[in-house]
Amino acid sequence: MKHRLVLFDLDGTLLNTLDDLGAAVNDALKRRNLPLHTREEYMKMVGHGVRNLVIRALPAHLQEDAALVDDTLMDFKTYYTAHIDVYTQPYPGMQKVVETLHRNGVFLAVASNKFQEGTESLVRKFFPAIPFVAVLGNRPGFPLKPDPEIVGEVLRKSGVSRQEAVLVGDSPTDMKTAANGGIESIAVSWGYRPMKGVPGLTVADSAEELLTLL
Repeated sequence: MKHRLVLFDLDGTLLNTLDDLGAAVNDALKRRNLPLHTREEYMKMVGHGVRNLVIRALPAHLQEDAALVDDTLMDFKTYYTAHIDVYTQPYPGMQKVVETLHRNGVFLAVASNKFQEGTESLVRKFFPAIPFVAVLGNRPGFPLKPDPEIVGEVLRKSGVSRQEAVLVGDSPTDMKTAANGGIESIAVSWGYRPMKGVPGLTVADSAEELLTLL
């Protein structure tokens, strides 16, 4: 294999989680008689952690109300934790990609901006047999991507050099995370951000193509 370590983004890369995220935010908004959002609108909001997702979903004049954000976020997490896998599914072929890499001795990790408990829950459900060297989400005291701290943490846990690592993601945030962390990157085109046509960017259009690139 070309790489000894592959870091995967979760939402929009390994798993299509958008409908469950949107349902959870809409439930929290509905409790407050606030306007709801469509799937397409949520596609533009996700990827920066659930607190930022909740803030973006609130009407503009309420987004700086810290107490309201905290309460809405709490209701979101309660609903989302209980309904985390109603609609969520792996993208076609991604379970095979992960399994094939594991069989070939590649170290695997998940590096997500989703809150830690949700990240761990989904990885356990959809990839139960894979011994990831790290499953890292949004944790108190740790910065979100594109800060490179998450890359450094995975590298330390795996003992792999930067030159042997690659990050696979679906957003500019993921690509910046890889660049900031000094590792290679591959973008996937099936996620929540349009990644085609960016100069100098390696893009996979299918799980099969991604496996070939890796």
